[in-house]
Amino acid sequence: MKLEVRGVIVPNDDKWVYDLLEMDATSPKDIADQLKDAIGHVEVLINSGGGDVTAGSEIYTMLREHTGTVNVKIVGLAASAASVIAMAGDKVEISPTASIMIHNAWTYAAGDTNDFKRVYDMLDSTNRGIANAYVEKTGKSEAEILDLMNKETWFNAQDAIEHGFADSKMFAENTPRLVANAGQMLSDDVINRVSAIMNKTPEVKIDVDAIAEKVIEKMNNKTETEPEVKNGLKRFFF
Repeated sequence: MKLEVRGVIVPNDDKWVYDLLEMDATSPKDIADQLKDAIGHVEVLINSGGGDVTAGSEIYTMLREHTGTVNVKIVGLAASAASVIAMAGDKVEISPTASIMIHNAWTYAAGDTNDFKRVYDMLDSTNRGIANAYVEKTGKSEAEILDLMNKETWFNAQDAIEHGFADSKMFAENTPRLVANAGQMLSDDVINRVSAIMNKTPEVKIDVDAIAEKVIEKMNNKTETEPEVKNGLKRFFF
């Protein structure tokens, strides 16, 4: 089953206003209504700038409680409350062009010094509650996460993976193969080249022994092959 978290994260009672104005929004009820019939694997697509902390927490909790696997895909933006929801994934993938943003909770307040002190304490407690989701996903300490939140930190796809907020990039077809082998294992590039030669037209006479000798010679000359990286300035547009 595929779920979508798009637009503002809002409480259930406010959702009708966004529907009336034809604005993208997601409420806990939206997710609950879809999850009640979900069995097994669930895919969650996220493109949201965040919203209500409590609504985001409720959606996060529902996804964590789902008995099947939850695969989160950040396709645009997962900011604020939406970034908390993203942390509910058993696996979190992020588009190469997507972003994650984490920051402190905020609110409006009015009153005297006592009122503002209570608001400060509430916000501080809320921040530490939000941090729990990031700590559990990334393995970072609470102090590290709170520092990142305090700075309002933005992560591109690579940064999100390096810091543990995401597990992998979407569309990453060239994922390296992990090998437990003390000997010399042929690289994917070598295998693909040999396959291409072998698949040529039947009229082409193929000297298999010669190919084998060339492969062995290549491996003896270079025991470790680094992946090819093409650098250079690319045009970019906004």
